[in-house]
Amino acid sequence: MMKDSKNSGLGLERLCRKDWMLSTQTDYGVEFLEARFQGHAYQKHRHDTYAISLTTVGIQSFTYRGASRVSRPGQVVVLHPDELHDGYAGTEEGFGYRQIYVEPALIFEALQTMRPHPSSLPFVRTPVTSNQKLSAALRNGFQGPREPLALDSLIMQVAEGLVEEDPSCQDIPPPRSLDVTSLNRVRQYLDTHITQVVHSSELEAITGLTRYDLARQFRVMCGTSPYRYLLRRRLDFARTLLTENRSLVEVAIEAGFADQAHFSRMFKATFGITPGWYRAVSVSQRA
Repeated sequence: MMKDSKNSGLGLERLCRKDWMLSTQTDYGVEFLEARFQGHAYQKHRHDTYAISLTTVGIQSFTYRGASRVSRPGQVVVLHPDELHDGYAGTEEGFGYRQIYVEPALIFEALQTMRPHPSSLPFVRTPVTSNQKLSAALRNGFQGPREPLALDSLIMQVAEGLVEEDPSCQDIPPPRSLDVTSLNRVRQYLDTHITQVVHSSELEAITGLTRYDLARQFRVMCGTSPYRYLLRRRLDFARTLLTENRSLVEVAIEAGFADQAHFSRMFKATFGITPGWYRAVSVSQRA
């Protein structure tokens, strides 16, 4: 089942705006984003997913791991979970891109089918690449259907491309053992409690792991902490509410945040833009 935005009138929206974005979330751990910006698009922020984009027009510039980077049309950008970055146009003409966000746990699961022994999550040290598997995955993902089996193929293709860019991950097993069944149980629990405060004792009860071992194992498999995973799911829900033209106060409370100020801080830290600006440039909320 897709949580898709309505597409009627999309062409008109694009022509009438200098800055716009169209986000399509799925229930399968993959999100699609297409956007066009001029000037400084995003402040510094972090994702809890892999963010993989194909620059389609202009010069996409960003700061990542202490250095300025540039991506030109046809090049692919790979950002690892939890890595601080920003985003801005390299020229006055602006830039456009197509991007997918993939939950690290899905890449982890795909890797285990590709290797005879457990493998760590790949880390692409050179974030701008011309990797053919990754560029083909992005093109196919945006042109093809968003059905479950198609997304399975997309995830496998992305995993193969990431391994090509970081072959060392094939030789580095995860530290100690992983209780994958319990970790998936935690993910499912967090997915169904996104608007609630979840205590470590609840996760200990459903896994039998201590909170510290759970935190360690969860990061190995998911690339982030249980708290940040839950926060991102909460913010994804808030983005859906924002496209319904709800007030920021209403969105904050319904999504489980203490108040609007806390919601706005967390939103900007995660997406690099304010909730109000997201609502203003999001095509989905008016299409």
